[in-house]
Amino acid sequence: MSDDRLRWLGHATVLVELGGVRVLTDPLLRRRILHLRRAVPLDLSELDEVDAILLSHAHYDHLDPPSLRRLPRGAEVVVPRGAGELVGRQGFETVTEVDQGDEVAVGGLRVRAVPAAHESRRMRGSRTEALGYLLEGDGRRIYFPGDTDLFPEMADLAPGLDVALLPIWGWGPSLGAGHLDPKRAAEALVLLRPRVAVPIHWGTYYPLTSGLLAPPPFLKAPAAEFVQRAAQLAPEVDVRVLRVGGTLELDGAG
Repeated sequence: MSDDRLRWLGHATVLVELGGVRVLTDPLLRRRILHLRRAVPLDLSELDEVDAILLSHAHYDHLDPPSLRRLPRGAEVVVPRGAGELVGRQGFETVTEVDQGDEVAVGGLRVRAVPAAHESRRMRGSRTEALGYLLEGDGRRIYFPGDTDLFPEMADLAPGLDVALLPIWGWGPSLGAGHLDPKRAAEALVLLRPRVAVPIHWGTYYPLTSGLLAPPPFLKAPAAEFVQRAAQLAPEVDVRVLRVGGTLELDGAG
């Protein structure tokens, strides 16, 4: 039995372990960022040995320099082309810029950059293309879309997909353009056909402008709706809803 697993750390941050390689996606590790407050405390104890960091795009809740500076500088950081300079200033030894279709080897793990339907301009910065990533290793395929909306090419993106880490919301009571909501995320399952789906990008941050000191009810609603929609549209997919900080052992999934 392998030790393959994934741990959802909140928002779009997932620690994936495949074949002994540890990969972290879009690390957002702060209690507060801009006008957002984290609803659930975060345990960083497992992040001192990370082999690679995947950044999907340049928006502040996905590319956060203070969060990156909490991570080991020896980790290879994979970024969309144009974001390398910003990330390089955080002191990492290896920063690799990629375009759609490029592949990077991290130990025995293969990481391929795939399309995403999302605008990726950063304030006071140049536009970079948003990407998703397909991770392949130890006989498994895991899809991390970053932020994206539906696009037809999802149907041919990753045949034989084991796990889809699907964003289902944002960080407030409403959702901006270029994101999946629970309904569109369930429709994405029809195209992707994964064995297992784990909803991410929900239930973690809420705006300070809401005036609430406790997490608001809208943090939990997207997951419940996604489960319902997925059961209607893609009943063959095993949907695993994790708490923030929760772990999924991949040998027991699907």
